[in-house]
Amino acid sequence: MGHWRYTSSLTPLRAAGVAVSVVLAGLALTAPASALAQSARASASPYPLGQSAYIATPDATGDQPDDGTAIPGAATSPDDPANAGAATASGASTAARQTLSGDQTSDETTGSILDEDMMRLNTREAPFDERRQRKPDVDLSTEETPGIRIGTFVLRPTVTQSINTETQKDGDTKETRAFLETDMKTTLTSDWALHQLLISSEGAWQKNVSGEGAEQPDFRINGELRLDLPQETTARLTGGYRFYREDTNDPNAIQDADQQSDVQELSLGASIQRDFGILRGTTGIDLTRTIYSDATLSDGTLVSLSDRDQTAGTLRGRIGYELSPALIPFIEGNVGKTVYDQTTDASGYQRSGDSYGAKAGVEVDLGEKLRGEVGIGYEIATFDDDRLSDIDATVLDASVRWSPLRGTDVDFGLQTSLQPSTTPGVSGYVSRAMTTAVTHQLRDNLVGTFLGGITLRDYPSDSTISDETVYTTSAGLTWNINRYLDLTSTIGYELTSRKTGADSQQWRAGVGLKLKR
Repeated sequence: MGHWRYTSSLTPLRAAGVAVSVVLAGLALTAPASALAQSARASASPYPLGQSAYIATPDATGDQPDDGTAIPGAATSPDDPANAGAATASGASTAARQTLSGDQTSDETTGSILDEDMMRLNTREAPFDERRQRKPDVDLSTEETPGIRIGTFVLRPTVTQSINTETQKDGDTKETRAFLETDMKTTLTSDWALHQLLISSEGAWQKNVSGEGAEQPDFRINGELRLDLPQETTARLTGGYRFYREDTNDPNAIQDADQQSDVQELSLGASIQRDFGILRGTTGIDLTRTIYSDATLSDGTLVSLSDRDQTAGTLRGRIGYELSPALIPFIEGNVGKTVYDQTTDASGYQRSGDSYGAKAGVEVDLGEKLRGEVGIGYEIATFDDDRLSDIDATVLDASVRWSPLRGTDVDFGLQTSLQPSTTPGVSGYVSRAMTTAVTHQLRDNLVGTFLGGITLRDYPSDSTISDETVYTTSAGLTWNINRYLDLTSTIGYELTSRKTGADSQQWRAGVGLKLKR
């Protein structure tokens, strides 16, 4: 009988530790290969990750019971008993790796959030506003028509055909007429990256259909070329032409004329503006040529008005100081000269002369709410004939646009000018005009307009003609049927009040269609 060998109790524990270490090392080495194989099987499967490997086959009744048919290559369910062992081994190896590395499980590492979204077949749909951006509301009253593209230009024509009625009363004389009026307006704008050319034209043609009264044709065309030069410099070249018939209420109109004179005006101008840091300088020159045709009296006699043909030129300059982009005070000066074709007119007066003016003011630009300028100064006009007294006046000019609320615009204007006269012994008068225009959008496709104005004609104290005051007011509605068609209606009143002599009044109303392109 042999002797029993005694051993230490640490030997079995040390042997068990070595065995466990060997097992864990083997699992760690085989885990990457198993993961790669599982990834390859998931990529080859046409089903989303985590989807069951079984599909239901419809029966004859249309129901879809689960018949337990397996799809080759599909990912198997974790509940499959055949896969339980592999899952246990994979979990053990993963836990071992995390234990050895000291890392903790996180959603960013395992991608559990992404896996959850991919496993859902009926994923959440985005709200309607997120799937499709809402189209902004279209404002027909301010929307611009696409126009007609001609090369690098865009042409936008507008034609308005209206039927109107007019009643004019001058003292005891009263005339009423109905007439058709065609108004045309066109703009041609360049589409250049640098510089810009803008040509605009508008005209009105009238045709009496009943009653008596003078037709008032009017046509004008203007062009402006803006040149964007280096060093914050901008140059502008302008040119224009206008044809109109002199108004019966004009102070220089021929009394008792059956048809007043047709007037043609040709204008040319050039200006240059440059910014010198906080200083802004502008200088320019304007030339105007005026030609008068004969007037026709009620008995058919022609009265020549060629002695009124003239050429006028004005040189102007302005310097502004930019306190801020919204506030720029300025000073401005101008020198002008007027030369008549005939040295003396039909009454024997020499009406050529010079003019001088200066004013100071401020430009305001607060965006869409308020913008414009206001200036005050002094202007004087002299004549070559000593028998004609000088005309001078304090000048108050303003041009302001104010928008108190969205859809409402208020345009306010003040203008002071020196107007020559053709009456024998009268040099001219001072015209002071105040105008107001209010435009309000009643609805998305309905716009109301109100116009009002007062003009004071102040003659010198030694003049034989008394002062006059002209009041004008009108209202209109524009219904935007669509982008290309508007329905318009207007009604207006004008009163010319004289200190001596009979007053004159004029009523006018009309309705028309405006076609835009």
